[in-house]
Amino acid sequence: MNAKRKTWVANLLIFLSVLGPGIITGSVDNDAGGITTYSVAGATYGYKLLWSLIPCFIVLLVVQEMNARMGIVTGKGLADLIRENFGVRITFFIFIGLIIADIGNTATEFAGVAGSMQVFGISKYVSVPLAAIAVWILVVKGTYRTTEKIFLVFSIFLLSYVASAFLAKPDWHEIGSAIIHPTIETNLDYIGMVIGMVGTTIAPWMQFYMQSAVIEKGLKVEDFKYEIWDVVVGSIITVVVAFFIIVACGATLHKSGIQIEEAKDAALALKPLAGAFASQIFAFGLFIASIFSATILPLATAFYICEAFGFEAGIDKTLKEAPEFFTLFTIIVIVGIAIILIPGAPLIQITLWSQVINGVLLPVVLICMMLMVNNKEIMGEYVNSRIKNIIGWITIVVLIILTAILTFEPIITALKK
Repeated sequence: MNAKRKTWVANLLIFLSVLGPGIITGSVDNDAGGITTYSVAGATYGYKLLWSLIPCFIVLLVVQEMNARMGIVTGKGLADLIRENFGVRITFFIFIGLIIADIGNTATEFAGVAGSMQVFGISKYVSVPLAAIAVWILVVKGTYRTTEKIFLVFSIFLLSYVASAFLAKPDWHEIGSAIIHPTIETNLDYIGMVIGMVGTTIAPWMQFYMQSAVIEKGLKVEDFKYEIWDVVVGSIITVVVAFFIIVACGATLHKSGIQIEEAKDAALALKPLAGAFASQIFAFGLFIASIFSATILPLATAFYICEAFGFEAGIDKTLKEAPEFFTLFTIIVIVGIAIILIPGAPLIQITLWSQVINGVLLPVVLICMMLMVNNKEIMGEYVNSRIKNIIGWITIVVLIILTAILTFEPIITALKK
């Protein structure tokens, strides 16, 4: 019994030492765009879309497990592997698109910072520059160990949405019925929202960050079984946060017939319905999610560009050791905040086109991943099993179809008008 207890304690300690990349990458899913999607879903359809979180969980789990395995087995980042196995042309195409999309997405995250702080009466001309300075200091002056701990705290803070949901006093019986006996509609608006729910779960840049994170953490093959649990926990946290955002908005905004366009609207609308505290907690969650993602996005971009072209990269490096890495990171942050602070900046169009670029690139990145993770010269005995391949390719096909609809449906609708 004592031996079993010692083994259990030893495994727990190893797991805690490995903990980080999966939870952080999963949590970043719930960025300003994700929170907006879940808020609108709850406000528009109540609890009807809670069932879609199940495929969201599966998609996130399958893709991140492959990323972690490739990073640990090869010791190379995804960008590095794509360049080595598919050539410079494909790498260049992917990276040009990713850079443009990531700059647009970073601007969207800083817009989330601005919107959340406006709930507390703080101007974006104060909140956004201060947030950007904090983000820059954290990455440029911090170490990987310190930064990872802060990111994990951010992930925990996202659970504040649980409090918002309980303050909204939802009908738990109705919620259970919506999950067990889902009402699936066939109208285009409902289908579009389902696509948005799944589409917001996975983005190309996340795959690059996940793989870079396990490498920078120094994880080895013997750590992989523990890293799988890190990925599982991260995916669960992601879905739990999304669940309670939908519940909070479904129990209040949907019941009152209030329609919203962004997460800030949800925070403001909650005040008269669930109280000032619920509104502030919701806004606080949006702030944490936005500043979290505003850090990870430019960080991921700097990582994969430097990996692809052989530059030194990593938070543990100094400015002298990795000047290209920190310069890229700084430029993306500066451009992101500049877009937000320019009066009349077309943020909606920027967000739309960033989504379009991500939608075009996502299938390319995922197909590259599947081909490499099945290459014995790259992965050795750690190639995908038949079951993993079936799940992986089905996931990719479904994602391609959903992403194509999500990407081009707004454009087709706009052209019809």
